[in-house]
Amino acid sequence: IVPSSCPHIPSLCPRIPSPSPHIPSFHRGDYTVEVSINDYLDIYCPHYEEPLPAERMERYVLYMVNYEGHASCDHRQKGFKRWECNRPDSPNGPLKFSEKFQLFTPFSLGFEFRPGHEYYYISASPPNMVDRPCLKLKVYVRPTTALRGGLLAPGGCCFQVWARGDLWFLWDLAA
Repeated sequence: IVPSSCPHIPSLCPRIPSPSPHIPSFHRGDYTVEVSINDYLDIYCPHYEEPLPAERMERYVLYMVNYEGHASCDHRQKGFKRWECNRPDSPNGPLKFSEKFQLFTPFSLGFEFRPGHEYYYISASPPNMVDRPCLKLKVYVRPTTALRGGLLAPGGCCFQVWARGDLWFLWDLAA
């Protein structure tokens, strides 16, 4: 279910387009996104403009894990922390992290992706926080010989993902 309004992250409402008809809405469960080399995936962390008690604000640590870590939602299964959504009340709006699916990276903290492989992300609540549901995302990097289509938009740089509670939402920004 994709909301028609964005009470959870109101500062993004003007910039978030309505979901593309060829991108299915995310529902509860596990999700797969297909990308090509040089595509981007933007992750927007939960954000609150209205003051709330700290325990009601969502915070997540996002991990890249192996298949077993994804299946069990355990970041200790050859996982490493990729990002931390730890400023839900930032005056500058929601934290945004971008993953570029590239063969080579000049950055020491960058990650290199291979066509035809799957990559797995999960979330976990930070220590000393009330447990939140484990969110899972599988990303499949299409082989370079595959035709663009399906979940891919022409020209790359096409997806935006954000979480609300135990739901993930996906928009095709090129649509």
